[in-house]
Amino acid sequence: MNVAFFLTLRQNVTCINVNSTVRQALETMKKHGYTAVPVVTDDNKYLGTVSEGDFLWFIVKMRRGEAAPREIDIRDLESIKITDILRKDRNPSVPITATIEQLLTRAMNQNFIPVTDDLGSLVGIVTRKTIIKYCTENGVPVK
Repeated sequence: MNVAFFLTLRQNVTCINVNSTVRQALETMKKHGYTAVPVVTDDNKYLGTVSEGDFLWFIVKMRRGEAAPREIDIRDLESIKITDILRKDRNPSVPITATIEQLLTRAMNQNFIPVTDDLGSLVGIVTRKTIIKYCTENGVPVK
């Protein structure tokens, strides 16, 4: 069995473009109800993943150093690019040739595993839910 068996193809994955603003990214995540989303370039290269926590800590950093706390206006986030908060080390991808063991190891620490081709383009993702569902439906023992 290979990665393709578990794969949700790129065209069915909500992604954030690297040129998006923080506001656009937040709106995309809210619209789809996701807590983390892959970030890709215009030519579909996988750059990393942003999560709700990344946005939270970014906003906390925005407020530091002020004498009095203030409300963050959504307009404050219109000029800030997603690359300003992107952590490229979050949710590292695996190649399309990855083994099931590699997927399982990553699934322990990631809600989804981005899958890339030889050029670094996002082919799709494998979700932890898909892996768990397969294991429970097929009687795969978990050690």
